Amino acid sequence: MKRRHFLYAGAGAGIAIAGGALAFRGRPGYSAMAESFEITKTEAEWRSILTEQQFAVMRQEATERPYTSPLLEEKRAGTYNCAACALPLYASQTKYDSGTGWPSFYEALPNAVGTKEDNTLFLTRTECHCRRCGGHLGHIFDDGPPPTGKRHCINGVALTFSPKTA
Repeated sequence: MKRRHFLYAGAGAGIAIAGGALAFRGRPGYSAMAESFEITKTEAEWRSILTEQQFAVMRQEATERPYTSPLLEEKRAGTYNCAACALPLYASQTKYDSGTGWPSFYEALPNAVGTKEDNTLFLTRTECHCRRCGGHLGHIFDDGPPPTGKRHCINGVALTFSPKTA
């Protein structure tokens, strides 16, 4: 193997490690926090109401490990709400099994989520967040089922579930 192959392999490994660390540990200084939201709190206030994992995901754009959320298997009728501010975000009827390891929905409730461009991991994605508190939820992709063709790939720790009452 030539020296340049080692250099290329080393550079590629470094990029992959950096990208993985960014995806799973989150970014300090989440840019949506600079936006104006109806509900705002200091970092200390958010830390006092969110678990460590929820804080990492919702305030620092981390990603939970796939297949770890109990909500992945939730099948009851009801509503998925923001774990930080309780805003209803997704109706259970729009949930489907995408096979990705995260709760997935083809559509959010009206006026529930906001979006912004996310250029991390060397590609452009659409990040989605709670429109009321700015909490990071996940990303929206164009590979979902009808009728929207969208896949809202959402971190389960960013959600709570309220079952429909009879």
